[in-house]
Amino acid sequence: MNHTVIEIQDLCFSYNGHPVLKDVNLKVEKGDFLAMIGPNGGGKTTLLKLMLGLLVADMGSIQILGIPPAEASYRVGYVPQDVHINKQFPVSALDVVLMGKLKSGKGWSRHSREDRIDAHKAMDMMEMGVYCDRRIGELSGGQLQRVLIARALITEPEILFLDEPTASIDTKGQREFYNLLKELNDTITILVVSHDLMVLSGYVKSVACVNQHLHYHGQAEVTGEMIETMYHCSVEEVCPVELIAHGLPHRVLQVHEDD
Repeated sequence: MNHTVIEIQDLCFSYNGHPVLKDVNLKVEKGDFLAMIGPNGGGKTTLLKLMLGLLVADMGSIQILGIPPAEASYRVGYVPQDVHINKQFPVSALDVVLMGKLKSGKGWSRHSREDRIDAHKAMDMMEMGVYCDRRIGELSGGQLQRVLIARALITEPEILFLDEPTASIDTKGQREFYNLLKELNDTITILVVSHDLMVLSGYVKSVACVNQHLHYHGQAEVTGEMIETMYHCSVEEVCPVELIAHGLPHRVLQVHEDD
């Protein structure tokens, strides 16, 4: 029996009077691994922030786990696109993960034994247990990203949101990273915003194309036709290298119809 964990109805959002999202509707079922793709400025990150309760819609409604986003924050994990961490600051990987347990008025020295147990568990889950005492400035981009996901997992969320999580990871590291997410997907619903179209197609279960409007596909194939429709340009102009390297045919998904 399916269980809807994210439901968006007739959502509209504007920045300073400029429309960013129009008439967005989406249902995400428990256990889904959804990729949100689309051009820069198309509204992907804005939609993600609306689902997290960081922004408020002009019109429409959002329900996360059956309640408004702001009330569901303790049940979701979030790995943002731009994480401003001073790598010169003398903080360990374990300290960064423990940030996920920080609450208003709770200082660094106030972490309980249970907090530290949870932090070690999250680090082990991301295969980073041996790096607990390593300073963050000594970690690679891929290792730091795993630490940031461990920080998001420390509260045992039911949904994990990630915004461009592999931007600083090489191709080999990306595949290893998505393999880890696939394992996490056994118990957590995952929504990832990404431009890694061809890499993603081997891991996700569904795709949402976002360019002001949203078009949902309940299949994981990322096709040239989808790219051309969403980016308003030819496949050759968007990502010729990725498509040639992928080298495998895809089933053509239903053509988007303009509203």
